[in-house]
Amino acid sequence: MYELIQVSERGYYIQSPAKIGLVRLEGQEVCLIDSGSDKDAGRKVRQHLDANGWKLTAIYNTHSNADHIGGNKYLQGQTGCRIYAPGIECGFTRHPVLEPSFLYGGYPCKDLRHKFLMAQESDVRELTAEHLPECLESIPLPGHFFDMTGFRTEDGVVYLADCLSSRETLDKYQISFIYDVAAYLDTLEKVKSMEAKQFVPAHAEASEDVSALARYNIDKVLEIAERITGLCGEPMCFEAILQRLFSDYGLTMNFEQYVLVGSTVRSYLSWLKDGGRLEALFEDNMLRWRRV
Repeated sequence: MYELIQVSERGYYIQSPAKIGLVRLEGQEVCLIDSGSDKDAGRKVRQHLDANGWKLTAIYNTHSNADHIGGNKYLQGQTGCRIYAPGIECGFTRHPVLEPSFLYGGYPCKDLRHKFLMAQESDVRELTAEHLPECLESIPLPGHFFDMTGFRTEDGVVYLADCLSSRETLDKYQISFIYDVAAYLDTLEKVKSMEAKQFVPAHAEASEDVSALARYNIDKVLEIAERITGLCGEPMCFEAILQRLFSDYGLTMNFEQYVLVGSTVRSYLSWLKDGGRLEALFEDNMLRWRRV
């Protein structure tokens, strides 16, 4: 774990639970694509920087989930590097309590205010084109989170952030986190047709071709949508739908899974309603969902 792997002349990644990209710039300067899950991940990154005599000038966060920004504060404090994040992700990175608050739908209890869902604050600026080095291009990848962004290096490495889950992860957990189902499917279709020397997804193996994996992710989204629609033959409230999904897929409920899977299921319900496949009914002061 935390091995430094080179995939092109300029492009590297650090093997970790959420892969950290590293791109060599001019001379000994480098930038990072994300920073890992916490201070310990930041220390591992710092060891690679020191071992190679590299100077960290910037961190480009793909999105604001805690496992991608958790090393920001440590690395910024150690190196003085600048940090950039796209759009809404910038606000969430500046104010990390927004992530568990958004997931829970209110002020999060202590069970949700921990490093896996709430990183430390860091001094971050909104990512715009002028902040990118010439060797790096941003790629909008919305859907998994609000304004998630990937990056392509000039020598053909594409860092895909969280838009792909591995087959093993999908087979084990079934329901991957999605904020906007329609945007996510559009992103997967775009990724399916992309070409690159090397793709580096944060939560799947690096590969020269991700089209089959993108298709697998698309199929899983459509499968979940069909299952939810099938459950709603009779009006069902959200909690009952969530319970059935956990039971049918053999998932274990806890606070983290409740907010992560629950938020995703709400996104599916919105998408299915907007697409005319479900309708919302208010009965006995309760919101219920029914197949159209």
